[in-house]
Amino acid sequence: MAERDKDKPFDLAPVAGQGREGGLSRIEIAAGVLSVAWLGLSGALLASADGVAGTGGGALGTAVTVLALALPVGLIWVVAQGARSARLLRQEAARLQATVDSLRQAYLAQQQGAGMDVRPSMEKRIDDLARAQRETQDAIATFATRRDRAVEIADIQVPQALSTKAHPGPSAPRTAPAASPSKTPPDDQPRLALGSVPEDTVRPLTVEEFIRALNFPEDTSDRAGFRALRRALEDRTASKLVRSAQDILTLLSEEGIYMDDLHPDRARPEIWRRFAQGERGLPVSALGGVRDRSCLALTAARMKKDPIFRDVAHHFLRQFDRVLVEFEAAASDQELNDLAETRTARAFMLLGRVTGMFG
Repeated sequence: MAERDKDKPFDLAPVAGQGREGGLSRIEIAAGVLSVAWLGLSGALLASADGVAGTGGGALGTAVTVLALALPVGLIWVVAQGARSARLLRQEAARLQATVDSLRQAYLAQQQGAGMDVRPSMEKRIDDLARAQRETQDAIATFATRRDRAVEIADIQVPQALSTKAHPGPSAPRTAPAASPSKTPPDDQPRLALGSVPEDTVRPLTVEEFIRALNFPEDTSDRAGFRALRRALEDRTASKLVRSAQDILTLLSEEGIYMDDLHPDRARPEIWRRFAQGERGLPVSALGGVRDRSCLALTAARMKKDPIFRDVAHHFLRQFDRVLVEFEAAASDQELNDLAETRTARAFMLLGRVTGMFG
């Protein structure tokens, strides 16, 4: 039906029926009658006043007589032409209105016919876009932390676990080495109706995986980085820190601040331990080892003018502080040093110094 309406020629019969009228109009006929009447009346008056016309003063009298005859006739035709122009304008306006109405009706008929064909394809298009967005969710971390790598999202094969909600897992990082994974019971227990996974069926997150996840993948070929990121997102506590770090790193990248460009002074492990145990101020000031003045100035300015950035930054600082308390209790000095080298820890040192957390 839509194709039949599309091929149907546009009907301008209502518009064509309002063509211009031919011949003299009533206004012009009335103007002619008035002109003839005026000229006849004036001629009769002049003929009956021969004595007065004889003493009119020659050429001047003749000119006055001509003006007296011609001016009223001219005014009559000026009024007649004005009325005719107004009538023509009304006709043109009526024709334009009829044309607009016809075009509107044709457009609505075409849209109603085409909408039935476009709707299924639009729904499929929206589904494809939503699927692509889910597949590229975790690739944002690579953009936000590296300046020198060009990432092509279309080539990234992101595991499904990265694009769905994280399953609940252990509430703290584990210090058990990766070579001795914990025993997992056989999967003979039915899964929950809501799709959640029981906590005892998830392999504990190792320290190496936790640290690698906080550093985020180096590039699209870093399979170990993506695997560690997926494992961290399955952990209840680690996933909160990873997601908040991803948010703040993305916001910092909008200001041109990338963690790979920062080279903060390294703080000793005992400084990290004292901070995790609650000390603040001068004793832990070495944690604010970021010396890049431009990055500090840009971050401080963004903190002042952007309330969303400020809220995300404080949320990230709280998550890092909470996880650090649990991590420090079982971590070795080398593991604390490795944690300090991650991009997440550099963001913590940058924001901690800007907010005055380290004194």
